[in-house]
Amino acid sequence: MTIENISSNKVFGGWLKQYTHISTTVNCSMRFAIYLPPQAASQRVPVLYWLSGLTCTDENVMQKSGIQRIAAELGIAIVAPDTSPRGENVADDPDGAYDFGLGAGFYVNATQAPFNTHYQMYDYVVNELPALIEQHFPVSDKRSISGHSMGGHGAITIGLKNPKQYQSVSAFSPICHPIDCPWGQKALTGYLGNDQQTWPEYDSVELMKVTKSTLPMLVDQGSDDNFLAEQLKPETLIEAAKAVNYPLSLRMQQGYDHSYFFISSFIEDHLRFHGKYLLD
Repeated sequence: MTIENISSNKVFGGWLKQYTHISTTVNCSMRFAIYLPPQAASQRVPVLYWLSGLTCTDENVMQKSGIQRIAAELGIAIVAPDTSPRGENVADDPDGAYDFGLGAGFYVNATQAPFNTHYQMYDYVVNELPALIEQHFPVSDKRSISGHSMGGHGAITIGLKNPKQYQSVSAFSPICHPIDCPWGQKALTGYLGNDQQTWPEYDSVELMKVTKSTLPMLVDQGSDDNFLAEQLKPETLIEAAKAVNYPLSLRMQQGYDHSYFFISSFIEDHLRFHGKYLLD
């Protein structure tokens, strides 16, 4: 698998780089960003995968969160994929809406035409991208996963379904119960079809109800998030965790909204949380 470097910037003694590659999973060119901390110059380092939200790309977390400072201190690489396949032949929302199609892959494997040709984001994040990263960069096989909003949904569902592949999972403002909110219902219908029996495999609440394994999990949610009641529904995740005694730490952060101002305020907490499991 070949990759092409398209940008490189030194940050806190390490390097933030963007690459493109041809993905055999999503059948198009994909872009990702990687931050290699200073320690990567002399040793293999663990990796935190970051999944971004609706309308975002690999650039949001790298440019807005301040994540590199603590990553450099701890010696953790950060990998951020794009949020969907892209290109002239990639299907989009027929109405051009922001919450489906381009920029809104929801980290699922689509089964419905025309989206099933490219929208295999679950397999891309879980299988193809880590294999690519471990082939081309000085990283270890110790991984954790985090994300925001749609990406928080992706991080939690991927962590719950693959507990042996990750050391820990965290999320900011995740879409906790997509089968029961407008964003999720639109995406799951479009990508998976009207048969709702297939939906729970991409729903954090439903997966937590049946999980047989646990991962350390930290979730931060702003109390003034304008999507809180209709789309995010953190109370459903709390209830599911209590029902199965899952070790979830979900913190309501007073006054914070859905933006990267919120993420940048608590990103250090999340990196230090993951560091306890990646660096032991």
